Formats: sequence, C-alpha cells, structure tokens
Amino acid sequence: MTTTGDDDLVLEFSPPLIALLLAAERSKGGPLTEEEVLDLRDGATCIRMPRSVAALMADQRGYADLDPERCWEQWQTVRDGFDG
Repeated sequence: MTTTGDDDLVLEFSPPLIALLLAAERSKGGPLTEEEVLDLRDGATCIRMPRSVAALMADQRGYADLDPERCWEQWQTVRDGFDG
C-alpha cells in the first residue's frame, strides 16, 4: 500500500532520540561526543507509522523529536534546555 501526503509512512524512534540521548548523557555524567550520539542513533529502535500518527504522538509528548540526519546539531541546541 502506498500513501501520499499527510499519511505517508515515516520512521519514528522509540523511545524518541531526545529521551535516549538525555538518558545516555545523564548516565555518562557529562556531554556525549558526536560519535556517541551517532552510535546511539544508529542503534536505536525505529518504527514505521503514518505521518499523521507521528504528529499526534509528538503533540501528546509535548515536543518534536530530533531529525536523525541532523541529530548531532539539533542535540547541541536542545540539550541546554535539560540542564539541572
């Protein structure tokens, strides 16, 4: 089945990359390196779902996840909001 528009299939990380990276950084006790972030991304579990469902999940959790192609750069920006 091929879908188009708002219901095309997208990959979603489970748990979200933000949650995965935050937990790893807290466990490490310091900032992750770029290599660590990319390794975690590459080993993370993904599921395929309609874009509309993925958008609903992001709304329910209160944030959009990182773009896997830009996760290192985006993580550098969002991680500062989790200090403390």
